[in-house]
Amino acid sequence: MANLWDQRTSDSSGPDASEHDGLKMIPVWSIGLALVMFVGWQLFSYYSAPHRHTPMHLLMDYVTGTVLASYVLLVGYVSRDVKLRKMPAALWMLIVVVMPGGIGGVVYFLLRQPVLIRCPHCTTELTAEVHFCPQCRFQVAPVCGQCYRGVQTTDAFCPQCGHNIAEDGGPARLHAFRDN
Repeated sequence: MANLWDQRTSDSSGPDASEHDGLKMIPVWSIGLALVMFVGWQLFSYYSAPHRHTPMHLLMDYVTGTVLASYVLLVGYVSRDVKLRKMPAALWMLIVVVMPGGIGGVVYFLLRQPVLIRCPHCTTELTAEVHFCPQCRFQVAPVCGQCYRGVQTTDAFCPQCGHNIAEDGGPARLHAFRDN
């Protein structure tokens, strides 16, 4: 099992793992458009009804501008996320934009496909929850040596069967987090 871990290459984490970080998924055009929407709404509401500058109206204008800007950020996020998941971008963008009240975004998050990674050994596309490649048996995630269920790299014992994971002879980088 140690040999399988030692053969793992750096590109096994999929299409640039930093792309999946929350705020980095929102494109710059979406952030700019959200700022324009927020400021534009504030200016529109301020100059369209100059006699209504009560704290309640100002708060409502602020909340409305925030909701509009958040919607634009959601559309930007979906525009990038849909490409990473290899889903039909035009269809999902239409659903997210057309369905009222952000319902399209909720539908997208409920029905989106998992992110696919490539096996570093044979380049087969895999879902993130697999531990071994079904084409070449390459180990792509840490597993218990007794029950072969997934474990964390920081686990000393398997949470399923209690097996001592250190006995499996994994690579030294997996033992770096332990106090043993």
